[in-house]
Amino acid sequence: MSFVRILSAALAAAVAFGLGTAMAQAPGQSAAAAPKRLADGVTLKAIRDRGSLVCGVSEGLAGFSAKGEGGAWTGFDVDFCRALAAAIFDDPAKVRYVPLNADKRFDALRGGEIDILSRNSTWTLAREASLGIVFPAVTYYDGQGFMVRKSQPAESPLAFDSLKVCAQSGTTNASNAADYFKANDVKATMVVATSIREAVDAYEGGRCDAITSDVSQLHAERAGLGKPADHVILPDVISKEPLGPAVRQGDDGFALLVKWVHFAMVNAEELGVTAQTLDRAQKSEKPEIRRLVGTDGDLGARLGLTNDWVVRVVRHVGNYGEVFERNVGVATKLGIPRGLNHLWTTGGIQYAPPLQ
Repeated sequence: MSFVRILSAALAAAVAFGLGTAMAQAPGQSAAAAPKRLADGVTLKAIRDRGSLVCGVSEGLAGFSAKGEGGAWTGFDVDFCRALAAAIFDDPAKVRYVPLNADKRFDALRGGEIDILSRNSTWTLAREASLGIVFPAVTYYDGQGFMVRKSQPAESPLAFDSLKVCAQSGTTNASNAADYFKANDVKATMVVATSIREAVDAYEGGRCDAITSDVSQLHAERAGLGKPADHVILPDVISKEPLGPAVRQGDDGFALLVKWVHFAMVNAEELGVTAQTLDRAQKSEKPEIRRLVGTDGDLGARLGLTNDWVVRVVRHVGNYGEVFERNVGVATKLGIPRGLNHLWTTGGIQYAPPLQ
């Protein structure tokens, strides 16, 4: 028998075996089983049965997650949980916040104490591969930097020889700084604190010459110092710190929902859809806007939500740009420029797949 005839016979047998197997697995049905409804996911069902989302946040980081005198939580990370609650319940207040330190945050998520962690946490391979968690999206592109007193002559971490540098344990910051100093032969001394509060107190009290953390956190901590103007955040950035919410592995539907809430907020900003323009957007004839606000299609239903889920998010919380500027932007006490977090259309790298 020729090679061609042998190959043809083998392919025919393979096809026949595949069809026979499919028919044996699903008599009277097509080989492809209907996908499980995302609304049936364990996490989303638990949230609905409970009547609220349980969101893990920081113990207090200005602009990101902080508890006010009246007991209300506010901030960039808090607003993401509010957006999820708005999408699910049409009520951003249906969230219970659980403050967590860096050492306990992932254990709390993995152990089911919270539904989602929205707490300035860096997406890394080791965390996803070892902790049973997944980061669905990057809500804030950041990097690690250093803060020093203006009276400190060192204008770069490369000049930190003999200086003491504070960092928080349980974060990537301490190891990143140690690696940076070793790679550049800088004889700095790392002082590792158990909490960011302890690290800031040590820095402000003079027990450290510098403090290192994500640049966003340095802006937040500087704003809370007794004399913020006496301190400067150096321009050097030594790492990539993609920050975003984390959820448990094993519930793809909930991870998908979290991911697309972020993407919807980014797309809403790109399309000019704000709380003030929602009425006009719902009457728009533009296909991409009609899909966004649920006038056309059933994208919400595919996520286990109502088709106006993005309208709920924007009405109650805002689009991505509104949330950024309200909490941490240049007009706030933190005064953080958008930088990398500008939309891709304006020079940044916030880029969302289309809703279609």
